[in-house]
Amino acid sequence: MKHRAIVVHVDGRAVEVAEGATVAAAIERAAAGVPAIYRRAVGGRGRAALCGMGVCHECRVTIDGHAHRLACLTRCAPGMVIATEGP
Repeated sequence: MKHRAIVVHVDGRAVEVAEGATVAAAIERAAAGVPAIYRRAVGGRGRAALCGMGVCHECRVTIDGHAHRLACLTRCAPGMVIATEGP
């Protein structure tokens, strides 16, 4: 079964992903080979997806204006706006 492509926006950048892809996958695709930073810890260190199943909460991002959404558990929707605290 072939998935159609949809476009989401990661930190202002249009990213094409397969329908059904997670927000974490879209963030990684937007990073284009550079380690993705989803948010910053209190001490300033970059944080990213770790467990991939919603347990660690390291992948929290803002989606369509709603903060603290888990990127690893949230499926992309066309036109979705994703904001990380990355560089």
